[in-house]
Amino acid sequence: MKKFLLALLFAPLTAFASEHAHLDKAPINLEDYASIQRGAQLFTNYCLTCHSANAMRYSRLEDVGLTKEQIQSNLMFATDKVGNIMSIAMQPADSKIWFGAAPPDLSVISRSRSPDWLYTYLRSFYRDDSRPTGWNNTVFEKVGMPFVLYGLQGEQILKESAHDEHAKPTLELAKPGSLSPAEYNAAVGDLVNYLTWMGEPAKIKRMEIGIMVLLFLGLFFVLAYYLKQEYWKDIH
Repeated sequence: MKKFLLALLFAPLTAFASEHAHLDKAPINLEDYASIQRGAQLFTNYCLTCHSANAMRYSRLEDVGLTKEQIQSNLMFATDKVGNIMSIAMQPADSKIWFGAAPPDLSVISRSRSPDWLYTYLRSFYRDDSRPTGWNNTVFEKVGMPFVLYGLQGEQILKESAHDEHAKPTLELAKPGSLSPAEYNAAVGDLVNYLTWMGEPAKIKRMEIGIMVLLFLGLFFVLAYYLKQEYWKDIH
C-alpha cells in the first residue's frame, strides 16, 4: 500500500521529467536587448495575430531600448496607443471553430512551459498530411497550431530509421525556407528570449535590487553584531 501511494505521489514528477527529457538549451540572455528587440518584432509579426499577450503593454518595450516612435512604426499593427496591451482582434469563439481550441495567451508562456521547451517546440514542426493543419510536432504531438514560421524555416519531414526500428525518428529539412538552419535557430532564440523577458520584464531589476538588499543585510549584520557585543560586554 505504501509503495502504491509513493508511486501516485511521484507520478506527476515522472511525467514532467519525461516530457522535458530531450529539450535543447535555449540561448537566453535577458541583458541582450538587441536580441529581445528582434524577438519582439518576430512576436508581433507572426504570433500576435492569433495569440494575445494581455499582461504586456507595448510601452514596456521602452525598457529594452526602443523609443515610442520605433514601437509605433515597427511593432504596432492592432492598436494606435503605445500604452495599450498586446491584445488581438480575433474572438475566442471564432478561433475555437477554426483551430479546435482558442490559442492561449502568451504573456507567461515561458514560465508555464519553460524557455527550453519553447525553443525546442518552435524548431520541431514537420509535415503531416493526416493533421487538419498539415503540420505536427515532435514535442507537442497532434498540435492544433499551424506552423506560422514555415516561410522562415522551410518544410521538415519525419524520418524513420531504416536500420534500427527502436531508434527515435529524426527531422530532416526537405524544403529550405528563407533562412538557413543556423539563422532560423538564432531567430527562434531571439523570439524565445523575448517571450522569456515578457514573462517577467522586471526580473533583471528585481535581481539587482535583491543583491543590494543582501549586501545591506550583510553589512547591517556586522554592525548589529558588534553593537550587541558592546551592549553586553559587561554581562558576558
